[in-house]
Amino acid sequence: MSDELGSAAAVLEGLGGWVPPRAVTNGELPAAWEVDDAWVRRRTGITTRHWVEPGTSTGEAAEHAARRALASVGGARVDAVIVTSSTPDRPMPAMAPQLAARLGLTGTAAWDLSAACAGFVYGLATAAGVIRAGVAERVLLVAAEVYSTLIAPDDRSAGVVFADGAGAVVLRRGFAGEPGSLLGFDLGSDGSGHRLIEVPGGGALERARPEAYGPADRYFRMDGRAVFQHAVTRMTESSRTVLKNVGWAPTDIDRLVAHQANARILSAVGERLDLPAQRCVNHVAKVGNTGAASIPLALADAAARQDLRPGHRVLLTAFGAGLTWGSAALLWPDLTPGAPVSGTSILPSP
Repeated sequence: MSDELGSAAAVLEGLGGWVPPRAVTNGELPAAWEVDDAWVRRRTGITTRHWVEPGTSTGEAAEHAARRALASVGGARVDAVIVTSSTPDRPMPAMAPQLAARLGLTGTAAWDLSAACAGFVYGLATAAGVIRAGVAERVLLVAAEVYSTLIAPDDRSAGVVFADGAGAVVLRRGFAGEPGSLLGFDLGSDGSGHRLIEVPGGGALERARPEAYGPADRYFRMDGRAVFQHAVTRMTESSRTVLKNVGWAPTDIDRLVAHQANARILSAVGERLDLPAQRCVNHVAKVGNTGAASIPLALADAAARQDLRPGHRVLLTAFGAGLTWGSAALLWPDLTPGAPVSGTSILPSP
């Protein structure tokens, strides 16, 4: 097939997901949080989340998902590796080059991308641009989080919601309109809201002004009420923009896969887009909020359950710290049968 001017597109061809084997039910949450199963379900819709065992790094989680995504395409060679995470192993160097080396991809272009829970959508747009520019024929995009390392021991509001996991996709150069093609994007930010979701300490600001920081500033904090309103509004508006850009009406959407923040946000976005609940993928109940990894994990789960079928028109949308948000539209591909994902995305370490 010849490449026609303007027809090149990034095409989804591989998918993999991993969450730690350790599943923590609502009944197993710390007694000091004084929460019960009914309280957590009512506020978040979450029944179980997965936390890593002590000593497990974000880079290791990323490797598990990456290997499964590569296996789903028969180990095809990739030309670039992108990793997105809010919980990187360290400020420097980036995780992607080390991940590439562990995967036997030494010499491959590799870099990290930071856009919090919107990182996967930002990563898709970045990978699509790299492919369309002719820099790479195939890109591995990995989203990985170990949020359990960022939650203060006494912060039940964040502790009941956030969890650990990783998801990865392989994108190849192809053509707009073929199964798996990414058809359009919308990205946005509002830095004036940076204090709504943050980890204040641990960076150059703390080292420059140590007197202004304390031990608690190394942990995650969020204004939940304000974030709820921003998340619903921004994801809804961004979704409508990308739908307009690709010429879809909301009624054309077969599946909405939104950032799995909590069940109330998922329901609110679906309702504002006038989508019935059966078209809205909900994976948060099983694994909690896994940040940037939540969309690829939800895709892996839906694909394993055959809730995503070839030709489905799929809308992705996400919102995160920064503030950042973004949406993408794609046609779902016919993924290789037996791709390494499970019905719950509970994938033991290789």
